[in-house]
Amino acid sequence: MKLIYSDPKTGLSASMELDEDKKSALLNRKIGDEIDASVFGLTGYKVKITGGSDSSGFPLDRSMQGQLKRKTLRERKKKSTGERVYKRVTVRGNMISTDTNQVSVAIMEYGSKPIEEILPKEREPS
Repeated sequence: MKLIYSDPKTGLSASMELDEDKKSALLNRKIGDEIDASVFGLTGYKVKITGGSDSSGFPLDRSMQGQLKRKTLRERKKKSTGERVYKRVTVRGNMISTDTNQVSVAIMEYGSKPIEEILPKEREPS
């Protein structure tokens, strides 16, 4: 499982690969839950789960309860004509399961160590 953590103040983000021990801290959590990030090596930080996707690439949907994939009918309006357009979209529920491949989190509370030291430095273009 891949964890993508971002800093809303600076707009920077980074990712890390999670092993089984760290992965178990996220299982059965919902989008919007706040968790202690010391499990992931970010001591003193608290993060909020903002989204994710499963192994097939389908996004997690905040409004769907559970862990199952469902096809939902979504409504959109065309800006030019105001006409309503309906589209069937496959999404997964808002709970993180073993099928979840990527989880996105945002930093809510900061620890004693500055975020610049935690986030990896940008590489020079080659």
